[in-house]
Amino acid sequence: MSALLDYLLAILGISLLVIVHEGGHYLAARAFGMRVIRFSIGFGPTLFKYRPKGSPTTFQVAAIPFLAYVQIAGMNPQEDVEPDDPELFPNKGVFARIITIFAGPFANYLAASVVFFGIALAGIPIQEAAEPMTVESVEAGSAAADAGIQAGDVIVEANGGAVRDLDELIAATRHRAGQATVYVVERDGTRLDPIRMTPHRAADGRGIIGVHAKLTRTYAPPMSVGAAALLAVKFPYRFSLLQLEGLKRMITAGDHGDIKGPVGMGKLVAQEAHRGPIDYLYIIVVISTALGMFNLLPIPALDGGRLVFLGYELVTRSRPNERFEATVHTVGLLFLLGVLVLVTFRDIWG
Repeated sequence: MSALLDYLLAILGISLLVIVHEGGHYLAARAFGMRVIRFSIGFGPTLFKYRPKGSPTTFQVAAIPFLAYVQIAGMNPQEDVEPDDPELFPNKGVFARIITIFAGPFANYLAASVVFFGIALAGIPIQEAAEPMTVESVEAGSAAADAGIQAGDVIVEANGGAVRDLDELIAATRHRAGQATVYVVERDGTRLDPIRMTPHRAADGRGIIGVHAKLTRTYAPPMSVGAAALLAVKFPYRFSLLQLEGLKRMITAGDHGDIKGPVGMGKLVAQEAHRGPIDYLYIIVVISTALGMFNLLPIPALDGGRLVFLGYELVTRSRPNERFEATVHTVGLLFLLGVLVLVTFRDIWG
């Protein structure tokens, strides 16, 4: 029952973040007088719908409640656009359209800051490497995997020096890329014969053996209101920079293991929900920030891709070819759906 509740909380949390994102688009569109035809929570057959009196928008809940979408009149390239209809998206000024598109990611950043503020007042979760250096997991295809290192092993020596924690293991390994290095490991309290491994070279040149250390969870002392507010504003920006650095390393190194689809994110949120409410809210903050940052990437079909075309219009004072833009977004959408399917299969059976 507890595990089921954790997964229900995971679905609820991720769904709320998508609703917040689409809510940002909706509020901005309505503020600029655009006609929003539909605000749907979920996809598939409609379970419930309601259209307030005098409103152009039908609010509905669909059978698959994991995602959400907002249908703004005139955004679909297949629609017939009346040039004299002032409520259509393409008939609004470029700044109104830019703000409407940007409002989705901004809503995720704002939600992340608000929730993070509450967490900071209670005590932010902190993960610290445990001592001794206990292996939590081993990356497939890594030097450690090839050498037979297992989860639960304790690495006590590396390159002739003692290892007490993760920092000391990193220090002993970082300059050994491509060089055979001796490690001493304890398994179930028994010291094994020395193991010779050759650390792989990471994208930044560091030597790595591909193990993840067991972490302990502690909590920072509660912050004052002022300090919590300041950190809440800074957190989405700082975390986005870290994500971009990680994305750069992922591209240069070709390691896509950290990419997670809806199933992978659901498992992660469920795991944190099991730890407690603070950990659950913290991972929601992290995913909300990631969702905002990801949608701002200049990839066709994402908000960032649309902003690229709007930026072109702003600079050149001429609109891009509608057919070309529609084709680019369609290709981008198909690509993203393909990646989503592959990542989802890996999350389930990987």
